[in-house]
Amino acid sequence: MDGKRLYVMAGFDSDTERLLASIQEELNHLGFVGEQTKAIPPHITLADFDIDKESELVESLGMISKKHSVFKISFSHVGIFQGSRVLFIAPDVNKDLLDLKGYFGSSHNWAAHVTLLIDDPLVIQSAVPPILARFRAFEGRIESLFLYEFWPTRFVASSRLG
Repeated sequence: MDGKRLYVMAGFDSDTERLLASIQEELNHLGFVGEQTKAIPPHITLADFDIDKESELVESLGMISKKHSVFKISFSHVGIFQGSRVLFIAPDVNKDLLDLKGYFGSSHNWAAHVTLLIDDPLVIQSAVPPILARFRAFEGRIESLFLYEFWPTRFVASSRLG
């Protein structure tokens, strides 16, 4: 199956998308390009699945979206994952986010985040000061679910929350 996987992602309202994209653009302007996927909207990855689950997941997205309403989420911190190759902005995890994640499996060992940059640890370390200088906590909304296949990137489906 060529290592391809399906990824379910939570998507944001347009204002939150623009704000997150502007942070990403600022990093790019400063010369931080990275290896992160660039052709998809800002998101929080909820789960990944084998590609043979595509039709089941497309159906699930529609059903779950009808059950789960749009909700607010507060982004309060910047972080780096172990190994220092990923710089991200993270929300405060709330019940709505955990409930949404729960439709797609356990939240054990899962960290809600929006990836800003994937690169060499030294590059990540040099990207932290400009992000910290700009970052202020903000509130957004999760409004939709996306399904993508990777590699190569292929959009599969989306569904707006109730």
